[in-house]
Amino acid sequence: MKTKLFGMILIAAMGTGTMLAQDGWRDRRDLGHDYAGRNADLRDIQHDQAKIAHDQRELRQDLRDGNYRGAAHERAELNQEYRDVNRDRADVYRDNRDIRHDRDVRGWRY
Repeated sequence: MKTKLFGMILIAAMGTGTMLAQDGWRDRRDLGHDYAGRNADLRDIQHDQAKIAHDQRELRQDLRDGNYRGAAHERAELNQEYRDVNRDRADVYRDNRDIRHDRDVRGWRY
């Protein structure tokens, strides 16, 4: 009788470990990184948009002054900033998708 009881307790303990391993706590921990990454990307987009506005003012000034070499340089900087904003927006999109798809084992969304 004692061995059967001990065996049942052992099976229950092993089953509990398996259930805890499948609980999904690691996925929930990943949500914090997703939110932090998304917020950092949004701040970077705002910073890049401020740089774009500054470069656009410099471009208009160079064109007004007839400084076409400076205008070409500003256009190159603007193109680089536009590419950076597009990469950051794509990263925010991926982070948002990842946040929406993080679920626990019961199917609940966070």
